[in-house]
Amino acid sequence: MDDFNTRLTEIRRDLHRHPELGFQEHRTKRIVAERLRALGLEVHEGTGVVGVLRAGHGNRAIGLRADMDALPITETSTHDHVSRMAGVMHACGHDGHTTMLLGAAERLVQAPAFDGTVVFLFQPNEEHGLGAQAMIEEGVLERFPMDEVFGIHNLPGAPLGQISTRTGIICNSETLFEIIIKGRGGHASMPQTGVDAITVGAEIVLALQTIVARKLEPASGAVVSVTEFLTDGQRNVLPGVARLKGDFRARVPRDRDLIRTFMRQIAEGIAAAHGIEVTVDFDTQFVETINAEAPVEGVYRAAQAAGCDLLRDRAPMSFSEDFAQFATALPGCFLLLGNGTDAAHGRPLHASDYDFNDALLPIGAEFWVRLVEDRLPMREESPR
Repeated sequence: MDDFNTRLTEIRRDLHRHPELGFQEHRTKRIVAERLRALGLEVHEGTGVVGVLRAGHGNRAIGLRADMDALPITETSTHDHVSRMAGVMHACGHDGHTTMLLGAAERLVQAPAFDGTVVFLFQPNEEHGLGAQAMIEEGVLERFPMDEVFGIHNLPGAPLGQISTRTGIICNSETLFEIIIKGRGGHASMPQTGVDAITVGAEIVLALQTIVARKLEPASGAVVSVTEFLTDGQRNVLPGVARLKGDFRARVPRDRDLIRTFMRQIAEGIAAAHGIEVTVDFDTQFVETINAEAPVEGVYRAAQAAGCDLLRDRAPMSFSEDFAQFATALPGCFLLLGNGTDAAHGRPLHASDYDFNDALLPIGAEFWVRLVEDRLPMREESPR
């Protein structure tokens, strides 16, 4: 096992040194495809990479998904595998997710104690919520029929190797919004001659916070965040146009629709009070990630078989996950895997000094193997 662990660490650190943004994962895809072929798997390359491993005569098939893309962040870490790509780094652990799944494929080839088909899904562009849908539109679900699908994400700050998940909502949806305020610019010394778009925008920003605080149920788990405030104002020029950008998260489609309605009402109402126009646009990039009961129960059993600490019925996560597209099409389970609580591995996701914990690689690979054995059990031989 020591050689196995060392090999996984080398793969993961190589991927970390060479991060690639969404839909640009050319080197990563090549490495994944080469390693799968070297193991003897059937390999298909398209938007992502798909590996297929069959054992026995069973008709059931499950999908295991790993994401491959990095983020447009400049790494500030000082370890010896720091990113060599300027302004790009694996700040979310997708290098580790990819490596764990490659490790699981190797283990399953060496000891295929299952009956059925495992479909290894290496997905691009998770960070922008586009990769899973691209693979689906490319026909991955029709070409490789699966009964269930599973995805893992590491979780900094949780104990190393702890597995946690739940039935039902596990990750929020994300909807981007843009509010364009069309005021009337003017001279900074004579604000009464125009309508200052900054003042109107500030009112809208504050009012938007009442949606979660006063218009939704306290336990809704929704979040509304304004992340950009852009204007055409200058040193002594009151802006005539302002743009507010941001996103909101919701745990159920009903709340997603309510937030859209309330945001539009607030923006249009405040604009009307100032005698100006406003436009509000929305783009839902991630839908809610919903876990099905049977796959979740399988994850619980596999976690125990792998000797992992298990947290059942964890609270839903406020972040969004592109795995939702697969889990909408198939019964699925998205789970969290603890990255550790120490200072080096407790840094939050998307931090410029985040790093995946290499000690997690064999743990994740072992869990994947146990999950395959649980969901595709070997049939007992009929007595003769």
